[in-house]
Parts: sequence; C-alpha cells; structure tokens
Amino acid sequence: MNFSLTQLRNAAVIVGLLFLSACSPKYDWREVHGDAAPYVIALPTKPTTYTRKIDLKGITVSMTMVASEVDGITFAVGSAELPDATQAQVSLAAMKTAMINNIGGTVKQEKVLTMPQSMNAPGTVALTEIEASGATANGQNRVLFARFLAKEKRVYQLIVIGPEKSVSRDVVATFFSSFKLN
Repeated sequence: MNFSLTQLRNAAVIVGLLFLSACSPKYDWREVHGDAAPYVIALPTKPTTYTRKIDLKGITVSMTMVASEVDGITFAVGSAELPDATQAQVSLAAMKTAMINNIGGTVKQEKVLTMPQSMNAPGTVALTEIEASGATANGQNRVLFARFLAKEKRVYQLIVIGPEKSVSRDVVATFFSSFKLN
C-alpha cells in the first residue's frame, strides 16, 4: 500500500493532536491542604475557598468550603469546628440532610465505612457515604456522592455533584480516596 505525502502529513497531524490531547488532562489533580482544618485532598482544578455560617442542629458554625469544578461537576470539601466532639457527631445527620435537600434529592445508597484517623496516628474514623439523585430546575438529572465524618470537634463533608451522565465513579473514587486527615 502506498501513501501519498499528503496522507502521511494528515496522519502525522492526527497523531500529534491525539498526543497533545492526552497531555492536557481534563482532570489536573493537585494536592490541597486545608487552611482552616487539618486535611489534605486532591482537587481536579485550582480551588476556590469560601466560608459561610451554617446551622447544624441549632448550632451556628462557620463552614469553610474548598471547591473546584470541571465540566459542570463540582468537587468540594467542607469543614467546621463545633463546641465539642459529641455535637460534632450529632451534626453529621444535619449535614447529610441539608445536602440531600439542596438537590431536592433522594438517597439511592448509603453505607458506613472507616478510614485512617490520621496520616500520623493509628486507628480509624467512621464515615457515612451516600449516593443521592435529584433533578435541576430544567429537569436534568444530577447525582450527589458525599462523605460525612467527624473527628474530635471537627466535621467534614466531601461532595461530588454534577449531571448524572457525566459523573464517573472512578473520578469520585479518586477524589474520596485522596482525602487524608492530619
């Protein structure tokens, strides 16, 4: 089979474009350290940080959110400090309910897992993981994957939310598994 010079050039351009697209990943994971709380997580783009007051079972706390977005999919970790460890544990249910209500959703799956309590100490911390779905105002289905945990007086929520057809479980697993407590 003989190829013309034009066909070879076109093939080289196509191969070059494929190579360049492979070198510019959609998810540019970067390690982010919590300023307001002792954790490390990987986010897929440069994050934005903001703090706002929220109500957790009658207790007003400042929650700091660190979030980034890729193609309409939001990745975020929120943290807040409560007056004591008991209130932190109790507030987890309120955090979960608020997130589900925010998307007008219903829980499709819920499970309790454990993770290391710290990168530097033995032991584990229990966490609740949910998958919920809801619809946007324009009728699009969206999915929420979230984890909620408390360590001492601090609570954490990790969320991935976006169009149901766009959110890959592999990306969610990458995000969740990158979270480490200090």
